[in-house]
Formats: sequence, C-alpha cells, structure tokens
Amino acid sequence: MRGAPESRVRDALESGDSLPGTAGFAGELDGALVRDVLGRQPIFSERGDHTTWSFDHRNLSNPVAVPPGHKRDEAGLEQVWSLPDPPATADREEALETVQIAVLDSTREVEADGLAVAFSGGVDSAVVAAGVPDAPCYVAGFEGSHDIDAAHAAAEAMGRELRVVELTHDELREAIPEVVAALGRTNPMDVQIVLPLYLLAERVADDGYDRLAVGQGADELFGGYAKVAKAPGDHRVEAETIRGAAREMIRTLPDQLERDLLTLRAAGVEPVAPLLHDRVVKAALPLPDELLVDGDRRKVALREASREVLPESVVEADKKAVQYGTYASRELDRLARQAGYKRRMDNHVERYIRSLVE
Repeated sequence: MRGAPESRVRDALESGDSLPGTAGFAGELDGALVRDVLGRQPIFSERGDHTTWSFDHRNLSNPVAVPPGHKRDEAGLEQVWSLPDPPATADREEALETVQIAVLDSTREVEADGLAVAFSGGVDSAVVAAGVPDAPCYVAGFEGSHDIDAAHAAAEAMGRELRVVELTHDELREAIPEVVAALGRTNPMDVQIVLPLYLLAERVADDGYDRLAVGQGADELFGGYAKVAKAPGDHRVEAETIRGAAREMIRTLPDQLERDLLTLRAAGVEPVAPLLHDRVVKAALPLPDELLVDGDRRKVALREASREVLPESVVEADKKAVQYGTYASRELDRLARQAGYKRRMDNHVERYIRSLVE
C-alpha cells in the first residue's frame, strides 16, 4: 500500500469515509486493488486480471487504471468512495480559519530530509516552500520566462535559496521520448505541461534529492482557473456557479495527478503534495463563491490563509500555467515548425512528438 497504512485504508473501506486523513493511497488490500477518491496515487492492473498489477503501467502488457474511489477484485470493479458535496459555509471567518489551519498544518508536517521544492513564485508553491524553510527551491524555464522572473522575485522576498534550471531546445527534444514513455500519452498539452517538470526533477535528482514538494491541487481546490472565475459564462464549464465550476476542476485531478506523478517518478523523485492532503480538501470543498473568486482575484481563501507565512507581494502574485510560464509550449511549437511540421498541418505538434518517439 502506498500513501497510507493498510489499517487506515481498511477502516476507510468499512466506514465509507472518502477523506480519512491521508494524502492519497493506492495498493492491494485483502486481495483487492484500491485507489483513493482523488486518485492521488495511480495503480494499474492487467485488463481482466486484478491479480497482476503495478504502480507503473509500463510493467504491464495491457494496463488499465483503477479509477479513483474504486475497488477492483475478483467480483469486478466497484465504487467505494465518493467525493463529499457539502453545502457552502456561511461563516466567512470560520471558513478562512479552517483553510488556514489545514494548509499550514499540512505544509509544516512535510519531512525536509532529501526534499527540494518546485518553486514558480506563485502562492501555491510559495506556501509549500514556507513549510520547509531549509529545503532548496528550484524553478525551470527558458531564459526570460515568466516563471524564472517570478521565482527570483518571490525567493528574494522570502529570503530563500533559488536554483534555476534553464531549459534548452536540445534538452526538450531529448526528454520527449522519456516523458511519452512514462505517460503513455503523446497529446501536446500533457507533454508541454510535464516537460519542464521532468527536467526540473531530473536536476533535483542529480543534486542528490529524492523527494520534490509541489503545489499541485491548489488551482483546482481553490478556484485558480480563469474558466472558474468566469462561470457560468465560460463555455469550458457546465456549472452555473463558481463553486460548481471549481468542483468540475476537482474532478479533473485524477488524470492530472496520474500524469504528473508518473513523470516525476520517471525523473527519479517522489512527489510530495501537501495541498492535496485530505484535511485541505475537506477545508476547500465547502468554500462559497466569494472565497474562491472575488472579482479579478482568484484563490481568495488560499491567499488569505498564506498571509501568516508569506510576504504580501507573494500572496498576491500572478501565476501562469506551467506550459506558458516556462515557455515550454512556445518552444515546443518552435521545434515542431523547425522540423517541418507547420501550423497549417493538423496536430502539427503531436506529429512532431510522435516522430521523436518513433
């Protein structure tokens, strides 16, 4: 069992508690394969054979993932946990205090031994870094990218050591086959997102660290996406409220976490995601619209919770999606065009990715 003691998972099965106080789990328990409700630990079995399984799909000939919140055994597949859907909290101060306690407790309990922090300068990674003050912070990006500039500014404001992993075209090109093998995917969005993460993690591993703390989950749990802020007017979400749109984003976490975790493990580090601890999820789910988004300000509750440990400039720092903030998307498109895959072609970037893999 990865991520939690077997006894904790067994109790969760018996009680139906979907958030039993863990940071996610997956493994075999009493002859069944189980995976937590948010899919924070991926697990795979051979199609039609739950007794042959692995945490890495590459170890199987015909892998199929156990869905989040499910149990797979000789009887088949059964959903055993569902994500809670509590009503919105009416007491603003109580909600903010609950989030602050959950976030700060979860970040402060992270063990610092062998740990580095993926640090982009936004509030997500900064509050994680604040919990482990002795861990080095790493940022990846092409020269002049937003993430490198933002990380420098935040690290200076926080008085933290920053190590820059400056990306190059050669490194991007060479990493693509490794990333595709780890993911089992070639779609450009996934590859663009994880390429800088993979190269950063490789550097972290080369420097002697075997664990990487990340700010994963903050955008989904706390309303960090533009399409959530624009709900219900954004065609990319179905919900009629900001809360509903945020919940839609939370439901995308299992696929994203599988992608990111497999990538980091392939690079040689084990991810640590304190903002995805059950206590943080529990604190975030009841947040009302105005504590997710207030005008142009997103992740309101998380920003307020971070004021105790972060400078004002970092609390309110803007954050770009990693593929844009590092220039990974732009430069991967440039490489594709240089290789003859022009934008007028359908799926020109994916064609380029496939050419490198083949």
